[in-house]
Amino acid sequence: MPVADAKDGSAVPEREAKGMDRSRHMEDELREQNERFSAAVENMSHGLCMFDAEERMIICNGNYINIFCLDAKVIRPGIRFLDILRHSVDIGVASQSADELYAIRKPYIDQAKPSTYEEMLSDGRIINISHRPLALGGWVSIYEDITEQRRAQQDLKEQHRRFDAALANMSQGLLMYDADGKMIVRNGRFLELYNVTAADFPLGTTHRDALERLLELGIYTKIDVDSEVAKTEACLVAKKMHSAYRHLTDGRTVLVTRQPMSGGGWVATFDDVTERRRTEERMTHLAHHDMLTGLPNRSMFRERLDLALEDAAATPLAIFSLDLDRFKVVNDTWGHPAGDWLLKGVADRLQRCLRGETDVVARFGGDEFVIIQFNFKGIADAEKLAKRVIEAIAKPFRDKSRDIHVGISLGIAVFPDDGGDANTLLKNADTALYRAKSEGRNLYRFFEPGMDAMVQARRALEIDLETALPRQEFDLDFQPIMNIASGEIVGAEALMRWHSPTRGTVAPDNFIPVAEETGMIVPLGEWALRKACTAAASWPAGLRIAVNVSAVQLKSGSFARNVISALAFSGVPAGRLELEITETVLMDESEAVLRTLRQLRGLGIRIALDDFGTGYSSLGYLRRFPVDKIKIDRSFIHDLGNRDTAAIVRTVIGLGAELGITVTAEGVETEAQLDILRGNGCTEAQGYLIGVPSNAADIQRLLKSRALHSQTG
Repeated sequence: MPVADAKDGSAVPEREAKGMDRSRHMEDELREQNERFSAAVENMSHGLCMFDAEERMIICNGNYINIFCLDAKVIRPGIRFLDILRHSVDIGVASQSADELYAIRKPYIDQAKPSTYEEMLSDGRIINISHRPLALGGWVSIYEDITEQRRAQQDLKEQHRRFDAALANMSQGLLMYDADGKMIVRNGRFLELYNVTAADFPLGTTHRDALERLLELGIYTKIDVDSEVAKTEACLVAKKMHSAYRHLTDGRTVLVTRQPMSGGGWVATFDDVTERRRTEERMTHLAHHDMLTGLPNRSMFRERLDLALEDAAATPLAIFSLDLDRFKVVNDTWGHPAGDWLLKGVADRLQRCLRGETDVVARFGGDEFVIIQFNFKGIADAEKLAKRVIEAIAKPFRDKSRDIHVGISLGIAVFPDDGGDANTLLKNADTALYRAKSEGRNLYRFFEPGMDAMVQARRALEIDLETALPRQEFDLDFQPIMNIASGEIVGAEALMRWHSPTRGTVAPDNFIPVAEETGMIVPLGEWALRKACTAAASWPAGLRIAVNVSAVQLKSGSFARNVISALAFSGVPAGRLELEITETVLMDESEAVLRTLRQLRGLGIRIALDDFGTGYSSLGYLRRFPVDKIKIDRSFIHDLGNRDTAAIVRTVIGLGAELGITVTAEGVETEAQLDILRGNGCTEAQGYLIGVPSNAADIQRLLKSRALHSQTG
């Protein structure tokens, strides 16, 4: 039947209508294909541009426009290729001129062969261009921005370079095994560490082969290869690091550490720790042994004793607490080096007194030693050892053609009768030692329960001493010091007094040592310093105040600050203060103590060396620290009638005159003593003849009356 024409509605023949339908169908199909092609081109991840045989653009996608930052209004179908290049130059994208770029591309266009090349844009981006000719002429180009790819390649290359440099320069040997257990990395340090070649351990070597090869080459001492391989496999399964020490036949020690990798396989590092191990062994030895004598120290002794007492079937044993007699005299007379030499000699003799290797002797510090006597068979057994020790130490120690004599006292506690734990045994042995010391020294005593009373009395004294300062039980007396030539009083020494409500007046010799041992001397000394300076502030101008200072105070760290504070609080000038120190202060090798003394002396404070002459080592102290005054000990003044003593006093006075040091004689009680001192040129005198210790009010009246008498006279 006829078909109506769409335009005018008139009927057309049926055959002609069918032809029209086919034409429309083909047009629709072509349109769909073009749309699909355009969609495909537009959605490509790369840029695309197609040119005909006359070098005119047929089509391009958005990525092409974006890659080269082109203007979409300019880059339209039909534009010549050279004009596109000129446009890229105009907008500053191209790194060369249009003609130069065209000259580069022209050979590829003319050859009509597939080719690939790169172009760098002005902003540094790198574009990979893939040129493909078309069958009817022209070409299509694919453009890919490979800047990041190249950067990643460079980064990877740099990473490889750094990895190689790290491998070559690391201090540890390194092997890396893959998941199959084959060696894939080996650095030069590994070869150097084991003194082997690359041929001995080629890449691809298994872990087992490497271990066996080290045994074959005689590098490792005998090891169980199967066990080591199993340990490595267990380490990988558990995903945990494993380390082990390898002892080489040449005496070195290598630490091998295996670390599993997340992707399978593992890294093994090899570190020569020979010196570190030796240092650790030395440090362990030092941690458990006394540096001077080489004997076990307190820590190691306690470990041995605790282990012995933990044994349920522990047999009786005896603990000996030992302390040298007259050791301080040796130090004072001959100096610290001689004291150290003596302690080493004592340690050697004590070791030779023990039975075999079962008994233990340790040094607890200073001149204190402790012995454990194992296989204890009774009191008689302990007495034999105690007598051997006393007899051995009583023999003179000969050093540099001089004989040094010391004794030793021992306290003995027996397990389990005198205590079931280490602390109790040691405490009771110390208590017995105190009894031996108090009964004449060079003795041994066994612990008895009643001995605790002595320790309790000492503890009670400590408790009373701790509360005495806040309760204001201390006071100061002052003893005047006179210039011998003029007869004038030049100052006074502050002397501490303790008036206990329960004990009465306690002598300084009884409480000062306890205060020093407990550390109470620090706050007590600070109080005395401030009290003395405050009292001296009301004295006539120019009179000096002397205050005794303990070595413990000087080591406290706050001493210099306390001195300056006391002067500032009282208003007394630094030049009126004298700090009296004993030889024990200068015997200390501490630079901090000497630095503190120099600092105070630099402020104008005078430093006096008290009790001078009790040891021959005193001259050495004057060389180490130049003091302003030396005070001759009262024992020499008391014995001035003795020719030898008088000679010593004359020598000290002469020494002071030579060095420009004031010399003060202590304990002057008679006119005869004063005359001798005056005749020998002694500078100052102090003692009952000059004036008895008086309280602050009395000494103030005395000093003011003397000053007034001096002015009127």
